[in-house]
Amino acid sequence: MPKQLIECVPNFSEGRDMDIIRQITDTIESVEGVKLLDVDPGKATNRTVVTFVGEPEPVVQAAFLAIQKAAELIDMSKHSGEHPRMGATDVCPLIPIANISMEEVARYAHQLGEMAGRELDIPFFMYESAATRPERRNLASIRVGEYEALPDKMNKPEWKPDYGPARFNARAGATAIGARDFLIAYNVNLNTTSVRRANSVAFDVREQGRVKREGNPITGPIVRDENGEAVRIPGACKAVKGIGWFIEEYGIAQISMNLTDINTTPLHIAFEECVKSSERRGLRVTGSELVGLVPLRVMLDAGKYFLKKQRRSTGIAESEIIKIAVKTLGLDELAPFDPHKKIIEYQLEADHPAPLLNMNLRGFANETASESPAPGGGSISAYVGALGVSLATMVANLSAHKRGWDERWETFSEWADKGQQVKDRLLHLVDEDTEAFNGIMHAFRLPKGNDEEKAARAEAIQAATRHAIEVPFRVMEATMDAFETIRSMAEIGNPNSVTDAGVGALCARAAVQGAFLNVRINCGDLKDRGFVDDILQRGQQMVDQADTWEKEIMAIVNEKMDN
Repeated sequence: MPKQLIECVPNFSEGRDMDIIRQITDTIESVEGVKLLDVDPGKATNRTVVTFVGEPEPVVQAAFLAIQKAAELIDMSKHSGEHPRMGATDVCPLIPIANISMEEVARYAHQLGEMAGRELDIPFFMYESAATRPERRNLASIRVGEYEALPDKMNKPEWKPDYGPARFNARAGATAIGARDFLIAYNVNLNTTSVRRANSVAFDVREQGRVKREGNPITGPIVRDENGEAVRIPGACKAVKGIGWFIEEYGIAQISMNLTDINTTPLHIAFEECVKSSERRGLRVTGSELVGLVPLRVMLDAGKYFLKKQRRSTGIAESEIIKIAVKTLGLDELAPFDPHKKIIEYQLEADHPAPLLNMNLRGFANETASESPAPGGGSISAYVGALGVSLATMVANLSAHKRGWDERWETFSEWADKGQQVKDRLLHLVDEDTEAFNGIMHAFRLPKGNDEEKAARAEAIQAATRHAIEVPFRVMEATMDAFETIRSMAEIGNPNSVTDAGVGALCARAAVQGAFLNVRINCGDLKDRGFVDDILQRGQQMVDQADTWEKEIMAIVNEKMDN
């Protein structure tokens, strides 16, 4: 299963004492499964923004410990700074990054609020997607009056906190916990030094737009509604804030934007609107700049958007999709753009390398042929399955670009996308199968002195064995999904590549049968016979079906070759 990832961006009311900041971040890093991405202290604001990421449960635990530590170290009764604030931990938003919905993230926010409210003597208010009432959705509404207003607010029934005591905590203040979308700080570069012209583009793009004027759009009198409020002409992009400014370091003007809801306005759409507005004004967008890190999907969505504009298949390698996004957005104009440093998921992968996948072909073959029992048949089966579906994906991409088939490119692009997804699942399982085998070896090496140690060792061996069954079984399931793409490419793909689809079918059948051998041998050591009987029955059904599908695909291939 793909990992669920959430980001946490707590803001602490301390930006000057680096020892206090370090103690808080050390607490965060003490939680296994959490990666600290960024620490941004500000002296003038006397505030530090910390960013960390991981699976939900570790992130919630790290956030709780950080709030607890901040309450110990920061005395709000002595705090001053330029930024609005109401607590030692002022805000603590949770943000969905990968494979998790906003609704799920909001539940984790409430889990954090409930735990912190129970354990710490601090009032907690839930905001944005975790808000318990509409008037608390906006953070500014919760923070009105800041820390100094808390003694009075805590005495009012309408200010009863969502979690924690309804009383003023002079030292820690109060904290807002929320669930919100990822915020992207994004600058678009222009071929001008004029801030006024950059602002004109920003006003065209941002949701707030510009003030409506009579006659001259710059100097004319402001149009007002019946309440005397200025009438505004909305911009093209909702959930986007923006202004124009001049960057002396680069000698250019930029449109500086905050994208507050990337589901409403993705990065590439904001960029496109900047391009359109600039062209109308005789300007040109020369590139852009990402401030901070972004989720992988932001880059993949952008790359696929631009590929579709070119009527090209989107079923290509992830790295190539990202390359298209970087080049089209001009993200490397001002400085080199390294995806492994700018994409959150890639930052996490750096801590969990895939040793087999990172080998070259010779190295992988040599490692397989060595005296070590791993990688073995399970890893090889996963890799053979990945090669099989990769061949079918290649046929789909060749078909998408075949001369005379221009109107069919979307169909083949969809098949290539499916093939890429299966390929990526199988490649992940190459290393996971070897890790599962190593897990069994580790369990067997556990101490077995007293009865308690023996029981723990036996339980660990059974758990590791079950995992070593489940991994090759997932190889079988993923490879079975590959057959659909392989068969379709044999039937409708570029006829010049039909034999590649045939080889893909042979690889897929070998992968299913090979993985099932691993399932069977590991089942012999598992005591849960109900699980064993079920998985062997389902596995044999897949083997039989794979045999049938391979024969049918090869019949299609041979018929096309004969004709």
